[in-house]
Amino acid sequence: MAILSNLDLIRRVPLFCNLTPSQAEAVAASVTKARFKRGDAIVEQGHKTNSLGILLTGRARVVKANERGREVILATLSPGDYLGEMSLIDNQPHSATVRADIQTDVLILGRAEFARCLSENNAMAYAVMKGLVERLRQADRKIETLALMDVYGRVARVLIDFAKPDASGRLVIAGRVSRQDVAKMIGASREMVSRVIKDLEDRGFVELTPDGSTLVHDRRLTPRSALVGSILT
Repeated sequence: MAILSNLDLIRRVPLFCNLTPSQAEAVAASVTKARFKRGDAIVEQGHKTNSLGILLTGRARVVKANERGREVILATLSPGDYLGEMSLIDNQPHSATVRADIQTDVLILGRAEFARCLSENNAMAYAVMKGLVERLRQADRKIETLALMDVYGRVARVLIDFAKPDASGRLVIAGRVSRQDVAKMIGASREMVSRVIKDLEDRGFVELTPDGSTLVHDRRLTPRSALVGSILT
């Protein structure tokens, strides 16, 4: 397999898709590549890195931790997603830690090059602004979920967010659903999440398949879980 040049990689990143050829070449000359193993911190809460990271391969999770080490998962990042832009814009330490969930390759762009790209390319500046707005909306949605929904509603919201339509239109969560990860997303115990998912399975909302994936059925549940049903339909 041919090794892709930095310029080839830049052209595959949605954030850089509107750069002019000369701008793309300048960025390609400035980026470096880094590889992170599972569990490695790409950026750390409370620290500065003065760079923008763009995921090329792999997967990472955004987490916040308190002084006792308890973590809450805020988001999951996939190839094409970027991180560290908030710290670059306001020159403050990172507000959360981003940790590789599996082996992850990242393009690293320094502060000066990032600022030059924003000043010279309105489309890229708009893309960054749009990304910040999307993250703000996600944060608002998470606050709403935690404040207004019971554990059933929070678990159902996470399952809906995880699920993707397959070729036949069914909502499917590929792979095993980690009860511990769901617990960290909604501020509940692993045991409570396991009980809720088991109850949702018994009521016909979710169906575990032999290959380990999960089907999410679009149907209302019993009155006891009316709030869940309202989320799912």
